[in-house]
Amino acid sequence: MGLAMLSPACGLAPPGLVLLLLLEIPGPRAQEFQVLQPQGAVSVSAGGTLTLNCSATAAVPVGPMKWFKGSGPSRQLVFEDRDKGSFPRVSRALPGANTDFTIHISDTRPEDAGTYRCVKFRKVAGGEVELSSGPGTVVSVSARPSAPSVSGPPSRAEPGAPVSFTCTSEGFSPRDITVTWFKNGDKLEAPRPQVLPEHENVSYSVSSTVGLSLSAGDARSQLTCQLEHSTLPAPLRGTYSLNRTLRVPPQLRVDPKPEGPVPVNTLVTFTCCAEGFYPSDVSLSWLQNGNETRLGKSSPLAENADGRYTLQSSLEVNATEQMDQSNLTCQVVHDSQPPINISKRLHVSQPNAESGKDPNGTEAGESLFSSPVLWIGLLLDKALTGAFLLFLFLRSKV
Repeated sequence: MGLAMLSPACGLAPPGLVLLLLLEIPGPRAQEFQVLQPQGAVSVSAGGTLTLNCSATAAVPVGPMKWFKGSGPSRQLVFEDRDKGSFPRVSRALPGANTDFTIHISDTRPEDAGTYRCVKFRKVAGGEVELSSGPGTVVSVSARPSAPSVSGPPSRAEPGAPVSFTCTSEGFSPRDITVTWFKNGDKLEAPRPQVLPEHENVSYSVSSTVGLSLSAGDARSQLTCQLEHSTLPAPLRGTYSLNRTLRVPPQLRVDPKPEGPVPVNTLVTFTCCAEGFYPSDVSLSWLQNGNETRLGKSSPLAENADGRYTLQSSLEVNATEQMDQSNLTCQVVHDSQPPINISKRLHVSQPNAESGKDPNGTEAGESLFSSPVLWIGLLLDKALTGAFLLFLFLRSKV
């Protein structure tokens, strides 16, 4: 049947009617029209450019070609061949082509993952209808995990106290990731990390916690969190210096340690040593009978081989009679903690001459004749005198 037979008046159909019939009556070419979408699945790295291939077997029928993400009523328009779309990062590979509708999505992000379909629409009176759709391309986006962040307890802890450290990372895909902890290069046992969300998603985050007890020598120790993921050419590592958490109180000692009284009016130097503390925030002062004295002299702060510190201060005291039984205290305040003290009592010996005695130790009112030494001397004197007189008498008889 020719188109002219459709005209009741002149034998020719109006041009508008012909166009309408072409749009509404599918011919053989329209029935054979197909949308070709050869990619079943595509994987792309985040930040890269995604190419989605689509072509049509013919340039007709008249109507737009559109790209959608998802399916059903909630599907999202990505692009159509008149350069309309909701994605500013989407462009057509061959602008102006009649049958090739391949697109590029630049700066790919994890949220770009999903199923994309290329759909042909046909114009009809009052709008357009879907004519044919490609089978869909499943897009997965591989994203690197962010650099691991390691956090410790909110306050310092002393040796032996249990503490926990947490390593976090986010924004990665696919879901599988490995977290390993090390202390100074030695592997630590840790619970299985938590990867969220637990259901399928476009990107994931991970959190891993390890517990350990600090030691006094950890001032220079390092804790390392290592991540391994399919997108990484080499593991990612985050470190944490344990000196940010460690507190080691000082050990105090005072020298010398006299066993007996100190001679009166002699100079005695006491030395207080605060050893093996961390961090270096410390103040040292001297107290005499509970009152602070500013006579102490401190030496420069010294760092030990293990990273801890030593501080010493000396106090010179004149051992007068008034200083006898004085209490000398070395007081140290470390890292804003309550002060710790160590004390020594000063014993001063009294002079040899005591009240009521002569230098020989005899009492002033004691009789001289009560001394045995004096009696022996008198007896020897009389014996010598008698021997001399006897000698003279015998000589006179000769």
